[in-house]
Amino acid sequence: MPSVRVRENEYFDAALRRFKRACEKAGVLTELRRREFYEKPTQERKRKKAAAVKRHMKRVSRDVGAPRIRQY
Repeated sequence: MPSVRVRENEYFDAALRRFKRACEKAGVLTELRRREFYEKPTQERKRKKAAAVKRHMKRVSRDVGAPRIRQY
């Protein structure tokens, strides 16, 4: 859990902003959403496989539109 020390003469809003940034960087909210409900192992594998396919298709589609450079 990220912690933030409030500096002397620091506004509460600034400290809250730093705390939110630290939580975002640590991935607290994404982890919380992921663990909110139980996910069966088969569903987890299926979700990860779908994410991998999506990343692969994104990479392939990006490479298709790239100009070809001939090397002689």
